[in-house]
Amino acid sequence: MPELPEVEALKDFLTENLVGHEIVRVLPVAISVLKTYDPPLTAVEGREVVAVHRHGKFLDLETAGGPHFVTHLARAGWLHWKDQLPSGMPRPGKGPLALRAALETGAGFDLTEAGTQKRLAVYVVADPQEVPGIARLGPDPLADDFDEARLAALLKGERRQIKGALRDQGLIAGVGNAYSDEILHAARMSPFKPTSTLTAQETGRLYEALHGTLTEAVERSRGVAAGRLKAEKKSGLRVHGRTGEPCPVCGDTIREVSFSDSSLQYCPTCQTGGKPLADRRLSRLLK
Repeated sequence: MPELPEVEALKDFLTENLVGHEIVRVLPVAISVLKTYDPPLTAVEGREVVAVHRHGKFLDLETAGGPHFVTHLARAGWLHWKDQLPSGMPRPGKGPLALRAALETGAGFDLTEAGTQKRLAVYVVADPQEVPGIARLGPDPLADDFDEARLAALLKGERRQIKGALRDQGLIAGVGNAYSDEILHAARMSPFKPTSTLTAQETGRLYEALHGTLTEAVERSRGVAAGRLKAEKKSGLRVHGRTGEPCPVCGDTIREVSFSDSSLQYCPTCQTGGKPLADRRLSRLLK
């Protein structure tokens, strides 16, 4: 799933390639991606893109005097930029193509989604806050006013595991499964540590890991073409998706905990005092 760093990089890429250009046609190939109907999708046609924004994991294309085209790429979606779009109309079918947007230059982008769980979403709205997922977002962890005190205030009173808290978009915007693994590894913290047990020192360590991991990932992705961002993300991950490989910090074997629809990775030596986590849905430290 694209998370804050990749969506931020896509925002920068689209700012460079879209802003100042007119959207001449938007073709929905999979009707299921459209989550709004008023204004219609055609309301962005004939309008210039004046800005591109990021809200958590949402991309927001603002048009001149018109609505915002907002998309969430979900778990298996992606944006593919094309300097020259294929001629002819795309055909609906079982392929990954969900939507195509064309500019007056002949360039444009495709939104695609792999797999059978179709969750990629497109909204056309007068105000991004009309999108429910944006309206409920917590603060952006890379915002200027997001400091250690802000993180401490957000976590105060929470009664859950830190991994789940980091992934909660209503608490902190933009962090998903992959970067929560990376943040907790950098903070030397178990993914199942209760937030209620965090000391001031641990909260400070968590803040430094959160800010540092995301900032580094954004800088690494900046300037990378849209088509190479997925590979860039994977190459920069230390523990997520690296089950069985040596930890780059201590050399211990990276372990995994699997759930019904996802998994997490961690280093026992760096994060859990050398104790492996039980690989079941209600995981806990093995005695």
